[in-house]
Amino acid sequence: MHIPLLTDIVIIFGLAVAVLLLFHFLRLPPVVGLLLTGTVAGPHGLGLVGAVDEVEVLAEIGIILLLFTIGIEFSFKKLIEIRKQFLVGGTLQVGLTVLAVFFLARWFGVAAPEAVFYGFLIALSSTAIVLRMIQERAEIDTPHGRTDLGMLLFQDVIIVPMILVTPLLAGNRPDEISSAVYLFAAKGIAIVVLVLVAAKWLMPWLLRQVARTRSKELFLLSVVTICLAIAWLTASAGLSLALGAFIAGLIISESEYSHQALGNILPFRNVFTSFFFVSIGMLLDTGFLFGNLPAILLGSAAVLLLKAVITGSVTILLGLPLRSAILAGLGICQVGEFSFILSRTGVANGFLVDHYQIFLAVAILTMALTPFIIELAPRFADRIVRLPLPARLRAGFRPLPETDGAGKRLDRHLVIIGFGLNGRNVARAAGMTGIPYVIIEMSPDTVRKEREQGEPIFYGDAIHEEVLRHAGVENATVVVVAINDPAATRGIIESVRRLTSRAHLIIRTRYLSEMQPLYDLGANEVIPEEFETSVEIFSRVLARYLVPRTRIDQIVGQLRSDGYEMFRAPVRDRSLVADLRLHLPDVEISAMEVDRDAPLVGRSLQEAGFRRRHGVTVLAVCRGRQTFANPEPDMALAAGDVLYLMGTPEQVAAVDSLFRAREEEGEEDPTASPA
Repeated sequence: MHIPLLTDIVIIFGLAVAVLLLFHFLRLPPVVGLLLTGTVAGPHGLGLVGAVDEVEVLAEIGIILLLFTIGIEFSFKKLIEIRKQFLVGGTLQVGLTVLAVFFLARWFGVAAPEAVFYGFLIALSSTAIVLRMIQERAEIDTPHGRTDLGMLLFQDVIIVPMILVTPLLAGNRPDEISSAVYLFAAKGIAIVVLVLVAAKWLMPWLLRQVARTRSKELFLLSVVTICLAIAWLTASAGLSLALGAFIAGLIISESEYSHQALGNILPFRNVFTSFFFVSIGMLLDTGFLFGNLPAILLGSAAVLLLKAVITGSVTILLGLPLRSAILAGLGICQVGEFSFILSRTGVANGFLVDHYQIFLAVAILTMALTPFIIELAPRFADRIVRLPLPARLRAGFRPLPETDGAGKRLDRHLVIIGFGLNGRNVARAAGMTGIPYVIIEMSPDTVRKEREQGEPIFYGDAIHEEVLRHAGVENATVVVVAINDPAATRGIIESVRRLTSRAHLIIRTRYLSEMQPLYDLGANEVIPEEFETSVEIFSRVLARYLVPRTRIDQIVGQLRSDGYEMFRAPVRDRSLVADLRLHLPDVEISAMEVDRDAPLVGRSLQEAGFRRRHGVTVLAVCRGRQTFANPEPDMALAAGDVLYLMGTPEQVAAVDSLFRAREEEGEEDPTASPA
C-alpha cells in the first residue's frame, strides 16, 4: 500500500471517529456524520484527502459487502414473496417517475432526450442508505420495508438498460446500442442460469468442504471470494456490482453456513461502507452549494416530494394501506448512488453540461436528509392517517373478506395481529385448544392463501380503529401483536386502548429497551425476543447442571414478574449442584425436589423403594448447603430435599408423582408397599 493512500485512510478514519462521536452525543444519524466527514476532508473542503480515486474503489467494496450481507439475511423464498413489489411496483415507480420528470423538464424548456435522461437520474434511489437504515430499524420484513426492497432491487437492474440507452438518446451509434442490448440479454440469461446452478449444487458442496477443514481463515477467504467473484461476473455481464453481491448473498443464504458467513463479513462491511458514504460527501462542492442554496433547496424539496408521492401512490396500487404507502414513499424519495454512475455516462454524451453541480448538490442533500426523513416518517404517517380521509384509503383498497364483521360476532375471542412465525404459532395453539380467534394481516398474498386454507384472517392495517372493530377487538379477551414494525406496534397499542380497556394486550418486541415505552402505552405483557432467547439458553444450561425443573421454572417466573430486572443483574449465589459433573450418555440424570406434602416426606430411601420398585438409582441428596453422596438407605427425606436420580427417561418420569403433593385427602400413597 502506498504511503499517501495510507495517510488518507488514517485521516478519514480519525476525522470520522471525531465526527461520529459528536453525532452520537447529539443523537444524529451516523450516515450523515460520514457524509459530513467526506465533505470536510474532500477536495472541495479542507483538501485533506488526495487519493480520491482510491477511496472510491474502497467505497465500491463497501457497497458490495453491504448488499452481500443483505442477501445473506434474505433468501430466494423471500425474494419470490416480493416479486410483485419488484416487477409491478418497481416498473410503475421508475416509469411514472421518468414520465413526471420528463413533462416537468419539457415545461422548463429542456430538450426531449435530455428530459428523459433527467428522469432516469431522479428515478433511482439510494440502495445503500435505505437498506442500511431499515435493516438497523428491523423493518426489512415490514410491508413498507419489503416494498422498498423490491423497488430498490428493480432499480439496480434497470440501471444497466438506462446506461445502454443514454448514448442512443444523444443520437450516438444506434447500431452499436442495438447489438449491446442483445449481448446484454444473452449475458443476463447466462448469469441467471449460472446462479441457479451454483445455489442448488455448487456452493453447498464447496462450503461443506471448506467447513470440514475447521480453518477460520480459509472459510473467511472462501466467502469473500464467492462474493467478489459473483459481483465481478455480473459486472462483466453489464449488470451492477451491487446486484451481483446481493445475488451472492442469496446463494450463501441457502446453505447451513450462512450465519457463520454473516458473522465473519459484518466487521468488514461496516468499515468499507464508511468509505462509501465518505466518498459521496467528497463530491459536494460546498462553495457552489452555498452560492446557489435557494435553487438547490427548492430542487431537493421538489425531488423528495415528487418521488414520495409517486412511490406512495404505487404502494397503494399494490394494495397496502395509506400508512405503509407513506412510509414506503418517504423511504426511497432521495436520489441514489447509482445516479452518479449514470451521470458520468450522461456527461460523456453531452448531457448535464450546465447542471452537473446542481445535480450533485441535490443528490447529496437528499441522501443526507434520508436518515432524518426515515426517522420522522412514522410520526408523520400517524398524523396523516388520523385526518378525516376516506376509510377505504386509510385501510387499503383490497376488499375485506366475505365474512365482513365476523370478529364482531365473536365474544371473549383472541385477536392476532401479524401472521408471521409468532402469529402462526399462536393461531395453531389457539386452534388446538378450541379458543376462537381472528387474524389481521397486511400481506394481501398471505391473506388470500391462508383464507383458502380456512384461517379466519382478513387484510388490514391494525393501526386503524375500523380494522380493529372489524376484528371485534371490543369483545376480545386477549390481543396479541406480533409484527416487526416498532412504530406501528406503538400505534396499534394506542388504537386498541382507545377502543377497549378490557382486552389483555400481549406485545412481541425485539429488545428489552423497548419494553417500558410499550408498557407506558397500555400493554399488559411485553415479550422481548432478546429475553426469551436468553431464557431458553439459561434454562438448558441450568438443566445440564442438574438444577431441578421446578427451581428453573421458579427462576423464570421470578424473572418475568420482576420485569426482567433480576436477569439484568444476575444472582451471585451459587448452588453446590453446579459442581456436580456427570457425563453418562446412555441414561438420564435428573434433579427432583420434594414438595412439602409429598408422599416421600418422612420416608426413608429404603421405604421409598426407588431401586427395587422403579429401577431408579439415587446418586445424591442435597439438603440446604449439604450434599450427601451415596446416601444411606435409612436416610429420612424432608420437604425441600433435592434428589439426583439416574435411570431411563421412562423410569425417572414414573417416580415424579412421589415428589409432588397429593391433591386430595385420602389419595393412595404411591410409596406404600402392595398388600
